[in-house]
Amino acid sequence: MQTALECIPCFARQALDAARFVSDDAALHERVLRDVLLMAAEMDLSQSPPVIGQKIHRELRRLTGASDPYARVKRRFNRLALEMLPTCRRRIQDADDPLTMALRLAIAGNVIDLGVGVALDEETARQAMERVLDEPFHGVVDDFRAAVEAADDILYLADNAGEIVFDRLLIEQLPAERVTAVVRGGPVLNDATRDDAEAAGLHELVDVIDNGSDAPGTLLSDCSEPFQRRFAEADLILAKGQGNFETLSDEPANVYFLFKAKCPVIAARVGLPVGTHVALRSPAYHVPAGGDHHAGI
Repeated sequence: MQTALECIPCFARQALDAARFVSDDAALHERVLRDVLLMAAEMDLSQSPPVIGQKIHRELRRLTGASDPYARVKRRFNRLALEMLPTCRRRIQDADDPLTMALRLAIAGNVIDLGVGVALDEETARQAMERVLDEPFHGVVDDFRAAVEAADDILYLADNAGEIVFDRLLIEQLPAERVTAVVRGGPVLNDATRDDAEAAGLHELVDVIDNGSDAPGTLLSDCSEPFQRRFAEADLILAKGQGNFETLSDEPANVYFLFKAKCPVIAARVGLPVGTHVALRSPAYHVPAGGDHHAGI
């Protein structure tokens, strides 16, 4: 997926946010913003947003001297999500269809995303989870269920800290012995790393690996060889978040993208209104001859 012109203001805002997370120095804020704007002038817009985002955030870490500018806010949202976990789990237990409820809650958790240009605070996150069934939803859960049942090896690509706690709710409804959770190989934005997976308790349920990359998505060419092998061998990939959609939507793999369409560019790409909760099978996937008939949503 190529980078749209509308993405450039988001990159600038991310840079300023990151600088303010780690310092009150207005001169540093200005330096960071000017540096990113200079980078923006030379961006190759044929690349996906996570490719450009990776370069920008590497530069941000260099300029600020912070290995993870988002560390504190990630811990805050992990704590918030863990506080909400018992209530969400009861909603699943009381639901007529626990898998559907878990899927909706996991997608609702995708609101915890500091990469998009919306204000995010703890109250916003709480309301997103409480009102999950009031949000528009695009997906066929029966197809999703059939894809899960047919798969012997499932990769679950996590997205953000905080959100990863709600991913646990969905993973608890899957055959855990067939699931491997995947996090980023290094800090970028508020994306989840191994520390966040452990904070969420995912390591108690399933194997957790990282993809070897610090891109805010899954750039296969930038990922480690072990992860690339696991990706190629997996029967089913569950990919959370817009960054994973931006980097994997053209891959001919059996991927279900699970995200909230928070950005007009992404919403237009999938042909759905902004705010829609999406469970979409990859449009690039082709069912092998003799394979299952659940070709898409």
